[in-house]
Amino acid sequence: MEEKIKMDDLKEESRFRRPAGMLGQGTDILLASVPIIGIISILNLPLHLGLSFYIQQYLAIFFGVILALVFILVPFKKGAPKNLVPGYDLVFSGLSLIVGIYLALFYREIVVELGLLIPHRVALGTIAVILILEASRRLLGWPFLIIVFIFIFYALFSFLFPGGLYGKGVSWSRLANFLYLDPQGILGTALEIAATVVLSFVLFGQALFKTGGGKVFTDSAMALMGRFRGGPAKVAVLASSLFGTMSGSAVANVVTTGSVTIPMMKKTGYPPYFAAAVEATASSGGQIMPPIMGAAAFLMATFLGIHYSKVAITAIIPALLYYMALIIQVDLRAAKDGLKGLPCETLPRLRDVFKRGWLFSVPLLVLIYALFFLMLDADKSGLYATATVFLVGFILKENRLSLKKVTVIFKETGEGMLEIGVICAAAGVIIGILVLTGLGLAFSQTLVSLAGGSAIILLILGAIGAIILGMGMTATAAYLLMVILIAPALVQLGVKPLNAHMFVFYFAIMSFLTPPICLAVYAAASLAGADMMKTAYQAIKLGIAAYIVPFLFAYHPSLLLQGNPLEIIHAVITALIGISLIAIGIEGFLFRELSWGKRGLLLLGGLGSLVPGWTSDLIGLCVGIPIIFLEWRAYRLHKREKQAPNY
Repeated sequence: MEEKIKMDDLKEESRFRRPAGMLGQGTDILLASVPIIGIISILNLPLHLGLSFYIQQYLAIFFGVILALVFILVPFKKGAPKNLVPGYDLVFSGLSLIVGIYLALFYREIVVELGLLIPHRVALGTIAVILILEASRRLLGWPFLIIVFIFIFYALFSFLFPGGLYGKGVSWSRLANFLYLDPQGILGTALEIAATVVLSFVLFGQALFKTGGGKVFTDSAMALMGRFRGGPAKVAVLASSLFGTMSGSAVANVVTTGSVTIPMMKKTGYPPYFAAAVEATASSGGQIMPPIMGAAAFLMATFLGIHYSKVAITAIIPALLYYMALIIQVDLRAAKDGLKGLPCETLPRLRDVFKRGWLFSVPLLVLIYALFFLMLDADKSGLYATATVFLVGFILKENRLSLKKVTVIFKETGEGMLEIGVICAAAGVIIGILVLTGLGLAFSQTLVSLAGGSAIILLILGAIGAIILGMGMTATAAYLLMVILIAPALVQLGVKPLNAHMFVFYFAIMSFLTPPICLAVYAAASLAGADMMKTAYQAIKLGIAAYIVPFLFAYHPSLLLQGNPLEIIHAVITALIGISLIAIGIEGFLFRELSWGKRGLLLLGGLGSLVPGWTSDLIGLCVGIPIIFLEWRAYRLHKREKQAPNY
């Protein structure tokens, strides 16, 4: 009953209103139109009719609809009535549609007149920026809004700052005009990725789970892991990693899988805080787990000008290290507390699960084939996989797709795009200001100077900055800010561009686990009825690999599968050994409780093994492996003594 109450409480905290009557019907149509706009853009359907459009015209419609929906669905403040849309929000919604539709209709003329300050365009640009700021406040809170304000303030008053490039700053007319109309502003790369790539995968995830794919994943995890010691926790790890690759949202992952796995873990004997920490850590890792990672990974591929498949392949080993550290600690905690697996008779049989749900493997195979073998663009790959899901849904006898379900899938996809759409529009404001003022280059040079030319100091500053910025906002927003400000400085100091982006990406994700504001931990602790700070501390321990490994691959790209094959194999093997030693040392248990001295040696040995290089590896192995051997021998001796007959 306690878990049920917590889950209900969590649901009541939804930010979205549900308008009734004709307004509600209009809202549903707008929501469903969001993925339709994306599909038209991705497939460029008008071209087949002999018509051509700028991508910015699609983005303008997407931008206007997303903003309009935010003002209809998200109240001005918490506690506002959920079924009443005030007049001022209807005005904001109407203005959102106007600023988007104007760009869509007149962008051909605008392209040749970008530099002209035409009064009505400046006015519309001003309205667009104000609407973005208010939508950001409603969805992302004051911290993100303040950051955007700081950039706008800099653009207007750059002469007040050291190194400002403009004697009088940028005039508001020029700034509003540039942000609204220029392809490097609001209608830039970030919004394009949201409206195409991210949208196609959100649609894919919605379709997969509405047709029963989510239950197949959960049942598969239960069948594979449920019978082993600490089975429910291992089920949580496997199910959350599978779900996370589809959802790309740590909090959504926690709420969806945690409502099943957390009560199971508590019932088996795991303390509530530990159960919540396992779910939060496993769910956060879903965003770094190929083949489908979070939205930031798609942005990374676009910023770097590489195919998404390269980002996904690069992320494989760090993701495996992350989940390996988690599963080892979960297993050792079960051994320490004497926890058993779930009774076999209560578990689904893998053969039955496969028989019932094997069709759901087809869309995943289509996705992997399109992404990694045909090397298609990520947005088209996502759409082909989605089409396969719909085909599977219509074939299924149980849980068959209907027109009503398809409508729900499109509406919920639209709702799922609100936050990322606003984030990327606001990121366009920031990117536009960096381009217009040259702040990006000046900031990178300042950071390099502050770090004294030391890459390690800059990495530490970057990690702290990503975690702080990520507190209370999404990983995508934190990644966008940090990759604009920190990554160029890291590259300037010799870190490879992909490694620098991946470093920032990892620590943006870790903001979901790091107190004081750790959204995945909040959600999991609420479900478990556990203490938040205790849960957060445990989550940091469980996710330890994500705090260590990025520093290693920033310097040594072998862990990102870059370089000589022998070096890669060597780095991967020693990293797997190293992370195992660290996980054992952190949990403080192997075959029995470990002393603090042995735990310290295991941690040192693990760190030595993780650092690529023969010398550090040998030192690490010589420090850590003997502890494992001695503990194993003591365990075997104790077991023999217990089995020996008493005369």
